[in-house]
Amino acid sequence: MIPHCVGLWMYQNSGGTEIERKIVTQLKDRNIEAVTGLDLGQASAHNGSIFCNGYMMDELDLFFSYNAGQQSPFQVYLYQTLSSMIPTINNYTAFELTEDKFRTAHLLKKHGIPSSDYIVCNKNNIEQLKEHLRFWQGKAICKPVNGWGGNGIIKLESERDLDLIHPYITKQNSPQFYIERVIENDFTDYRIDIVDNKFVACYGRKAASGSWKTNVTSGGSVICREPSSEVIELALKAAKITGLEVAGVDIIYDIEHQQYVVLEVNGIPAFATPDQEQAGLHFNDTKISYLVDLIERTVCKEKASKEKTNGLEASIVDLAAIDLASASHVKEETL
Repeated sequence: MIPHCVGLWMYQNSGGTEIERKIVTQLKDRNIEAVTGLDLGQASAHNGSIFCNGYMMDELDLFFSYNAGQQSPFQVYLYQTLSSMIPTINNYTAFELTEDKFRTAHLLKKHGIPSSDYIVCNKNNIEQLKEHLRFWQGKAICKPVNGWGGNGIIKLESERDLDLIHPYITKQNSPQFYIERVIENDFTDYRIDIVDNKFVACYGRKAASGSWKTNVTSGGSVICREPSSEVIELALKAAKITGLEVAGVDIIYDIEHQQYVVLEVNGIPAFATPDQEQAGLHFNDTKISYLVDLIERTVCKEKASKEKTNGLEASIVDLAAIDLASASHVKEETL
């Protein structure tokens, strides 16, 4: 029996190599071959196909991309096309959505999910921004709509701060400007890992002393914490609304309004690093197991769909042949 064949592109640092090895091994046990190192940054497309490292990507049964740190616009560009040809995890539509903080927050709000209050407007419409800042007592968080790791995030303490960063705003390539209401919190958050609409694990992040950013890349530290059922349900709902198969949902507690709030939904939440595992975060094996289940089910579903389509096409051809033969017979009798 010819096995299924899937492509992987995993990060290799911080324990990524070992995680990839476990994924490949478990897939092999299920008769699924995995081709690793398929970096779309090295790919090219021609004659209706996408090629990477000697492989025709559109002949794969599935592509799993999991490397936020080395992701480039070109890779995302090809990822969009590839996702229209074969199943990808995450699917491109959900991936693209959650790469944009405004579009994600907007969708969550539309579905009644507690999330950050925000405003997005033309970057040249500073007066509109000032009006909203006054409503928020001059305090807001300025964020790029895309990006990760806390990069480019600025805290505004007054309307004057907006005037100071105005030259910076106008020089940005993005046409929009996005700010969020400052949420009173204890400078810790919850990161809920979800795979295939199933809760995997929860851990927290704590801002460094004197800082308000919980991101590890901004100096925050990872902490163990137990989520309530309310936090888990909120995260599951947020992930499902975005359509992500694999998601990391960031949640904080709004002290002023006494409720949990979804800050972001991430499409490439990291596995626990070796140091974090030693500190008590033991969810990697569960996450890998759920992920392998998801890949297997997806490729089997895709194969069944193709077989059904091929069967229908064959039936149509057979019926057309019968009709042609009948027509020929009638013609002969007429003659």
